[in-house]
Amino acid sequence: MTVAEVEARFEVSPMTARRDLDELARRGLVRRTHGGAVMPTSSAHEDSFARRMKVSADAKRALAHEAVAMLSPRETVFLDSSTTAYFVARRMIETGIPATVLTNSLPVMELVFNDGGPNVELIGIGGNLRRLTRSFVGPNAVRTVEGHFADQLLLSVKGLTASGMMTDADALEAEVKRAMIAQAGESTLLVDRSKLTVRGLSVVASVADVSSVIAHGFSSAEINPLIAIGANVRTIDADRAGGVDAARRPTA
Repeated sequence: MTVAEVEARFEVSPMTARRDLDELARRGLVRRTHGGAVMPTSSAHEDSFARRMKVSADAKRALAHEAVAMLSPRETVFLDSSTTAYFVARRMIETGIPATVLTNSLPVMELVFNDGGPNVELIGIGGNLRRLTRSFVGPNAVRTVEGHFADQLLLSVKGLTASGMMTDADALEAEVKRAMIAQAGESTLLVDRSKLTVRGLSVVASVADVSSVIAHGFSSAEINPLIAIGANVRTIDADRAGGVDAARRPTA
């Protein structure tokens, strides 16, 4: 939309039209161009943590139940800044499993601090705070991750491409996730079916680079391409939360 179109549609002055477009751009709702504004690309768009908490909540809860069930007591666990990881942290607290959590997610830190009790130790990964996602990123965050080893990593991503690439809206978030994958003994991607319809701007890694994938509500046609590139996939039936069908990559 051009400045002139804003003027005509809303009957405002050129100064008001430009100011309002600048404000929309500041909020990340549009991208300013010469003489107007356009919608940001879907791959670069990123919702707030609070808004993402309401998306596919039942699926994330089911994924968290499955992920925590596979943990052993007293393991060290990386949790990324995804809302799915928040559901995992909540489930860990509910079950009372003893563990050490390492995370760059401020909401997870607050949850563990307030409700974790003596069973869950916390190592906060600091850095530059992204207010939109309430997560710490940047060189300091990556260095903190690289200074630790964890038994497990439980993570999610903004989108999963048909070719099996995990993507995130922000390059700094993707960098922290890659560092966690490298520093974890086992890494598990937790994804619900909504991840197949979106794509982030930055590539994190291939699903073949993580130890396993737990997928909620995926059909066989959606799982097979992931298995073909070497992913180890388990599915949770969307109609039977907690019921698990195994879909393993072929063995030689």
